[in-house]
Amino acid sequence: MTANHTDYSIRQAFDPATGARMGSSELRDNFHISNLFTPARVKLTYTHYDRMIVGGAVPTTAALELETIKPTGTPAFLDRREMIVVNIGGKGTIEADGEPYRMETRDMLYVGMGSKVTFSSENASEPAKFYLLSAPAHQRYPTKLIRIGDAKRLDLGGQETSNERSIFQFIHADGVKTCQLVVGITQLARGSVWNTMPCHVHDRRMEAYLYFDLPETARVFHFMGEPNETRHIVMANEEAVISPPWSIHSGCGTSNYTFIWAMAGDNVDYTDVDAVPIENLR
Repeated sequence: MTANHTDYSIRQAFDPATGARMGSSELRDNFHISNLFTPARVKLTYTHYDRMIVGGAVPTTAALELETIKPTGTPAFLDRREMIVVNIGGKGTIEADGEPYRMETRDMLYVGMGSKVTFSSENASEPAKFYLLSAPAHQRYPTKLIRIGDAKRLDLGGQETSNERSIFQFIHADGVKTCQLVVGITQLARGSVWNTMPCHVHDRRMEAYLYFDLPETARVFHFMGEPNETRHIVMANEEAVISPPWSIHSGCGTSNYTFIWAMAGDNVDYTDVDAVPIENLR
């Protein structure tokens, strides 16, 4: 569906038994998101998992306005929503309520409920690629820019388990306040390929992953499903995947990569997870 420069689609929610019966094509149709970053377009996927919207905006020669879409049911996109934007492309600017926020690659902007937003790139030949994440909000928190250097950093894993990685938490208990969005970036070290393993589930929150910094010929095998009934989706560079609350969310790549993880749901407690021992996976 299209509105001016915005395209959107809708993804329904499924129970784990239905997910277990899906083949590769059905899994991709329902959980995989491609073509997020299309020049001069805003691409949005409205999911029925905690009503999260996952999207991309790539302004080129002209600025792009954040237009409303029918599924939000509101005159403006953020009338009853909050949003987090991460730039994974060239330098750009987000204007929120008339205030410009200049963003380098991997910077994040939290935008509060009720804001009016436009996106622009500094150089049309090297445009910004704004990754958009939005969820319903119950109150307005201040718009806030967080540089990648100001994020809370955690170094985890090791070379011996092929999961040496750095986690950059943009939203945490001591930082920017949100209603329900929690977002961060995980960067794998050279030679490491596994993310979120040992894995976990959190039935109180859904999650979405965006994989990037992946060579064009490389792939990530993203694992999902209940711990005793796992499935996988093959992911290419700059593709996203939706993870239902009942599903694990873990991946293994043919090279190292970076991914953005985002959650929405009952709380913003990063540690609120139910661990799954590796020996229990099926």
